[in-house]
Amino acid sequence: MIQQYLRVKADYQDAFLFFRLGDFYEMFFEDAVKASQELEITLTSRDGGSKDRIPMCGVPYHAAPNYIEQLINKGYKVAICEQVEDPKHTKGVVKREVVQLITPGTVMEGKGLSDKQNNFLTTLSDFGDETFGLAFADLSTGEIHTTIISGPEQQLLNEVYSIGAKEVVVDENFPSHITQMLKERMVVTFSYEQSTEIPPEFSRIADKLEQEKLLISVGRLLNYLIRTQKRSLEHLQPAKFYELDRTMKIDLFSKRNLELTETIRSKGKKGSLLWLLDQTVTAMGGRLLKQWVDRPLVNKQEIEARLELVEVLLKEYFTRQEIRELLKEVYDLERLAGRVAFGNVNARDLVQLRKSLSQIPALKGEIKKLPILTDSVLENMDECTELTGLLQDSLIEQPALSVKEGNMMKDGFHGELDKYRDARRNGKTWIAELEKRERELTGIRSLKIGYNRIFGYYIEITKANLATLPEGRYERKQTLANAERYVTEELKEKETLILEAEEKIVALEYELFLKLREEVKVYIPRLQKLAKAVSEIDVLQCFATISEERHYTKPIFNDERRVHIKDGRHPVVEKVMDSNEYVPNDCWMDKENEMLLITGPNMSGKSTYMRQVALTAILAQIGCFVPATEASLPIFDQIFTRIGAADDLISGQSTFMVEMLEARNAIVYATQNSLILFDEIGRGTSTYDGMALAQALIEYIHDKIGAKTLFSTHYHELTTLDQALDKLKNIHVSVVEQNGKVVFLHKMKEGPADKSYGIHVAELAELPKELITRAQVILEQLEAEPDSRPTPDTEKHMVNESADPLTQLSFFEVNEERHGSEKMSKVETQAIEKLRKMDLLDTTPLDALNKLYEIQKLLKIKK
Repeated sequence: MIQQYLRVKADYQDAFLFFRLGDFYEMFFEDAVKASQELEITLTSRDGGSKDRIPMCGVPYHAAPNYIEQLINKGYKVAICEQVEDPKHTKGVVKREVVQLITPGTVMEGKGLSDKQNNFLTTLSDFGDETFGLAFADLSTGEIHTTIISGPEQQLLNEVYSIGAKEVVVDENFPSHITQMLKERMVVTFSYEQSTEIPPEFSRIADKLEQEKLLISVGRLLNYLIRTQKRSLEHLQPAKFYELDRTMKIDLFSKRNLELTETIRSKGKKGSLLWLLDQTVTAMGGRLLKQWVDRPLVNKQEIEARLELVEVLLKEYFTRQEIRELLKEVYDLERLAGRVAFGNVNARDLVQLRKSLSQIPALKGEIKKLPILTDSVLENMDECTELTGLLQDSLIEQPALSVKEGNMMKDGFHGELDKYRDARRNGKTWIAELEKRERELTGIRSLKIGYNRIFGYYIEITKANLATLPEGRYERKQTLANAERYVTEELKEKETLILEAEEKIVALEYELFLKLREEVKVYIPRLQKLAKAVSEIDVLQCFATISEERHYTKPIFNDERRVHIKDGRHPVVEKVMDSNEYVPNDCWMDKENEMLLITGPNMSGKSTYMRQVALTAILAQIGCFVPATEASLPIFDQIFTRIGAADDLISGQSTFMVEMLEARNAIVYATQNSLILFDEIGRGTSTYDGMALAQALIEYIHDKIGAKTLFSTHYHELTTLDQALDKLKNIHVSVVEQNGKVVFLHKMKEGPADKSYGIHVAELAELPKELITRAQVILEQLEAEPDSRPTPDTEKHMVNESADPLTQLSFFEVNEERHGSEKMSKVETQAIEKLRKMDLLDTTPLDALNKLYEIQKLLKIKK
């Protein structure tokens, strides 16, 4: 048996092998040791014929799903090895085979499968020249998507992050540094698949794919699923090709900073934009909502089509409420269809399917009442009348949970089943009549006929009445403390008839259920189309509901790149606090005003203001109304943010390095049609370093990119930049001082802030009074010293006008007069030589920063 185990295990080295032995799944050797630790179960051992005993642990087969789920949630894989021969007809060791490999990306049921979130398995293929093929599927719903990504690896990382892949499949030659980056950024399991040819039986899935790269990507995906699942995959839908440029690009940093689907602190949904929006009623609608939030549209016509339907649903209150009530009775059609194909659907699942389908006629009727009809929704809202009738005729209202216990089919559905049921019912009637006759015959009123699975039917007589029994009529079967149990020949004969009928009923019901399941499979494509239509109407009513509850307004779009938001609010912050306390703010930007430089103290609301502008744009482009009284917006192609401070300890990056990487990501990929939010850039280094970088970034974006930019800073010296940069405007968060205390008004006003109020904020945080007093004294001393820092105008005369702004750091200017009178050190000479050799016209901002950092390190050595 151990030899058999080792032969099977050799093919599944990266998985726990659940090896079926009787009523247990057993694990041996390293699997046993590791599983006992991860699952907190007892580790035992057994003699293996050598001096070392074999480690061993196991779990009962009926409890295995819970243990498997624990391992999958930790990123492991589990291979299920079952007996594939009947032990009664086998000599020697029963043959065993792996019947399924369960992985994080192929989960079909259980708590690990979130109702309102897809569970995507992703495959990546490297075609060289920074070109990658990507395909991903949700096995539980059958949907498949694929695309080609050309460009820097960051774009690939962004897309895999956006998908939220639980498992990534690559070939053995895939670049290891990319897999390492994915491991650092995400909790993801890696698997390997070399085969890429589309299997003939799955040709329908790739029919609409024309590029060879897409066929390879989808082929890898299909081959992995076939190899691991070893069962019907009829529910897999045709692969859909999508272009990245057809949706707004939001990189992984920005999605995290804006908390679109999860919060930064808890990594949970509560407190995110998705949490605020989710007024969907169905699981399908919840998943589609997340997909829309992840991928806002950039096509104006598509956006306005959604907004128009949301507006209609908002106005038609009673119709919308009726739609919501009907949707509450619609179960997860996508995953029900998947379970039908996969073969793990039970009778209760099919009853849920029947209930769901029975809501569709009324749902279609309510949608038709709307002034604007969406043909695509109605066309796909298939009532599946024949299937509804079949399920109505076949299944009882409350079937058994197990499909192997009977009690599923209705009377009248199948003639032979009715015959067996009649025999069972008549047999039980006969048993009741026999009990009555035996009581009369013996005169024992307490005599009863019972049944249990071990002894079958029996006649039970208390010991007090044994003396009155007629001799030779009863055969003793079982002795109890207070009674004896007997049988008669007549009772044994009837028992055989009744139990045969029971066995035949269970076997026939199982056979009929399997046939019914096969008939339902035919409807899977129609059910999947219906699911798409239902989920779309669910998300649209969700937008209408939240827009009504939160008093949102319909945005309009302009081609002049204007951002005109009146009384804008941060949707999540507004919800968690009293709406009456929230202070709305305007945001006005146009071609003459591309940048807002925002100053004001901490806690005053700068970051909230910046985020609300981005969230307003995202809400508008997913087709939802926005938190403002008026909103006219351009369509943004990308959003970049640098908000908040956080180390990336896993990849060994400091707060400042994370800040610089995120800044670089924005200035490299942003276009004139992008939105950039930079919050407190430069605070992770020294004051002059930070200020210089902040100014250089502002100038670079202003002069070379022209994207709409909100830039908040504590460097008040930068507020003079509006004199040199004609498209930059100063705004600040207003505060007032009362009795030496600062009061935040959270209101944006034009012009720069007059000071930072940092000590006041420290006082609000209740730092010791002595410390606050000392800080005030130090501040007054510093403010009394003459300011020797160069102004923006003098800086511009001190640098090469053609140089990249990030290299325009005037504090590295060399004092030539000093060179003649004072001999320079070797280190200083090296630093100057490095400066001379820099090709400023062919240097990226980040490269310039790195080279300057090297030079600074040299000078610090001198110091």
